[in-house]
Amino acid sequence: MAFFKKILDKLRGEQPLGKLIKRGLKVGKNLTRMSGVVIDPSHCWHIEIGDNVILAPNVHILAHDASTKPFLNYTRIANIKIGSRVFIGAGAIILPGVSIGDDVVIGAGSIVSKNIPANSLAVGSPAKVICSLDAYIEKEKIKMNADNVFHAEYTLRNPQFSDKHKTNMIEACKKHGQAFVE
Repeated sequence: MAFFKKILDKLRGEQPLGKLIKRGLKVGKNLTRMSGVVIDPSHCWHIEIGDNVILAPNVHILAHDASTKPFLNYTRIANIKIGSRVFIGAGAIILPGVSIGDDVVIGAGSIVSKNIPANSLAVGSPAKVICSLDAYIEKEKIKMNADNVFHAEYTLRNPQFSDKHKTNMIEACKKHGQAFVE
């Protein structure tokens, strides 16, 4: 099974975290790296990731830009620093030379080409700060109520997760527009 995972990871462009760290990637505590995440394997020593960072599926972190190669015969490289308590949404791309502060959410599909300050919510292509993280969290907290907040038994981690759980969550989303789960 491990053999097939290695082949699948290679096809997806994923490299084992241990291998990247051996090459010089700097990673803090509690990195969550979901499937399809590509951390630039050819220039990973230019990348630093803080504590408690979540990289959602298909995030790409690129410390090099080969667009100059055909014209200058050189590839541009630049350091990337991702702070602590950062969530990078599915399909986001972090480009060379970017610094992302602590306590930041990067929206799904965003392309981060400029620095993002601490305590920010940034979305879009190119990513732009649309509000403070504090304001975003406060707004989401207001949307939470007894009918649309679900605990761990409402996740696939629960061996007894059932169709009833699914139906309850679907109904909460219909009624409130969204639900929240641990």
